[in-house]
Amino acid sequence: MTKHLFVTGGVVSSLGKGLTAGAIGLLLESRGLTVAIQKLDPYLNVDPGTMSPYQHGEVYVTPDGAETDLDLGHYERFTNARIDRHSNYTSGRIYLNVIEKERRGDYLGNTVQVIPHITDEIKAAVKSLDRPDVDVAITEIGGTVGDIESLPFLEAIRQFALDVGTANACFAHLTLVPYVKAAQEIKTKPTQHSVGTLRQIGILPDFLICRTEVTLEEDVKRKIALFCNVRREAVIEEKDVEHSIYEVPLVLRDQNLDGLILERLGLKGGTLRLEAWEGMLRRLISAERTVEVAMVGKYIDHQDAYKSIYESLTHAGIAHGVKVKVRRVEAEEVEKRGAEACLKGVSGLVVPGGFGARGSEGKILAVRYARERKLPYFGLCLGMQIASIEFARNVCGLAGANSAEFDAATPHPVITLMDAQKGTTAKGGTMRLGAYPCALAAGSRAAAAYGTATVDERHRHRYEFNNAYRPQFEAKGAVFSGLSPDGGLVEILELKDHPWFLAVQFHPEFQSKPTRPHPLFAGFVGAALARTASGASA
Repeated sequence: MTKHLFVTGGVVSSLGKGLTAGAIGLLLESRGLTVAIQKLDPYLNVDPGTMSPYQHGEVYVTPDGAETDLDLGHYERFTNARIDRHSNYTSGRIYLNVIEKERRGDYLGNTVQVIPHITDEIKAAVKSLDRPDVDVAITEIGGTVGDIESLPFLEAIRQFALDVGTANACFAHLTLVPYVKAAQEIKTKPTQHSVGTLRQIGILPDFLICRTEVTLEEDVKRKIALFCNVRREAVIEEKDVEHSIYEVPLVLRDQNLDGLILERLGLKGGTLRLEAWEGMLRRLISAERTVEVAMVGKYIDHQDAYKSIYESLTHAGIAHGVKVKVRRVEAEEVEKRGAEACLKGVSGLVVPGGFGARGSEGKILAVRYARERKLPYFGLCLGMQIASIEFARNVCGLAGANSAEFDAATPHPVITLMDAQKGTTAKGGTMRLGAYPCALAAGSRAAAAYGTATVDERHRHRYEFNNAYRPQFEAKGAVFSGLSPDGGLVEILELKDHPWFLAVQFHPEFQSKPTRPHPLFAGFVGAALARTASGASA
C-alpha cells in the first residue's frame, strides 16, 4: 500500500514548501524507496496556463502536456518521480470535474456540496498517485493554513488520513520562526497559532519544519515541541542555506527527517546514499571561475518567470566547474539603449520563451548583435522564432519579415500559426503541449551535444517556422538540424558560420537536473566559457 506524506505551510507564503517536498523526496529515494509527488493549488484557475508570469511565475509543462505549477520543476530537479497531469490539481480543476459530473447526472439528484463532493474529488486526486510501485506519495498543499480557499483541501486530507488509517498517512507542517532584530528574540508564537489552526481543522502535524534566518537554540525547539504537541526530535530546523537551494536535503538529513518519516510510516529503507548529490554540491560551491551570460526577456525582473532556465544554467555551470552569472536585461531596454550598451562584456546570450509583441524588437536587436559578434547564442521557444525573424531580415534580405503573432500583415510571415491551431479560440490548454520526438541531423551541433539521433522534448507554443522559407534560409547558411519525424516541423535552427548559435522550438530547461545537466545548456555554457578563455569581448 502506498503511504502518504502531506506537506502544509503556515504563517506566510513563499517559505519553500516545494523545495522542502522535493528535498524529502530525494532523501527517501536515496534510501531506495520510490516516491510520487504532487501539488494541490487552491486558486480557481483550471491550470496556470492563462496566468501572467507576474502573477504566477513560469508555467511548467509535463511530458503528457499539462500546464502546471513551477514547484513541479523542483520535484523533477530533486527526484526521479514520474511527473504528469496527476502531479498538479487546482481548485478550478476540482470544481470543474465536479460540475461536469453534476451536469451529466452522476450524482443522481443529490445536492452537490463542498462536503462530501468537493472533498471526495480532492481525495481522488490524492489517490491518483497510488501505484503498486510507489512507496511514498508526497502531496504539497499550496497556500497558507488559515486561508479560506485552502480549507477544502485541508478537510480532504484530514478525511483521507482517516480513510487510509493513521499508520499510512502523516503530516509535515512548514512554518516560519521569525527573528525580531529590535528585540533580539526568536518568536515562536506565529508557529503556535499556525499549528493551532491546523489542530482546529483536525490535523495534528507529525513534523514541524521551521524556516528561520538564525539557528534555533535547544530551548526554543523544546518550547515549540511542547506548545505544538510534537516530539522534540520532530522539530526540524530549516535555516537559510548559505550557497544553494541544493543544500536543503543535507540540512534535513542531518536532523534525520528521512529516518523519522520512515519510522512514522512503518517503512524500512536502505542506507542513505547521497554521494552523487554531495559531489555535485562540492563542484558547485568550490567553483572559482565565473562566466557571464545575458538573458534578454520580458519578465526579467520576476525571479520565478524563468526559474527553470536559471536553474539549468546553474546545472551547466556545475558540469564545467564554473559559476554562471546571468545579466538580466529587459528586452525593451535594448530597444531604448541598443544591444551593445546592454550586452557588452558578456560571453553568451539567451532569449527565453514568451508570448506577445512587447519587447520583440529588442530581442531581435540582441540576436543580431550575437550573430554578428559571434557571441554564443541559445534561443528557447520564442527565442528560436526571434532568431528566425532576425535572420530573415538581415541575412536573407526579407524586409518587414516578422511573426504572424506580432504582425498579421507582415509581407514575410517566417513564423506562422500552426495548422492544428487554426480555428482554435479557447486559450487554456489548447497549445501544442507536452513531449514530442525530434529527429536530429547527423553531424549537427545538436546531434553532437545529445549524442543520439532522436530526442523527446517538451513544447508549449502555437506558432512555428514557416516551411515556405526553408530554401531561402538554407541558401544563406541556416541549418535545420532538428525536425519532427515527418519532417514537417522545424524544431532546431543552427548557423554554419558561427561558433555556437543554436535555437530550439521546445523547452529543454524542463529536463535539466543538477546531477544531469541538459546537454544543450551544457554546450552553450561550454561555448561561453571558451569565449571567455579566448579573451574575446562582446
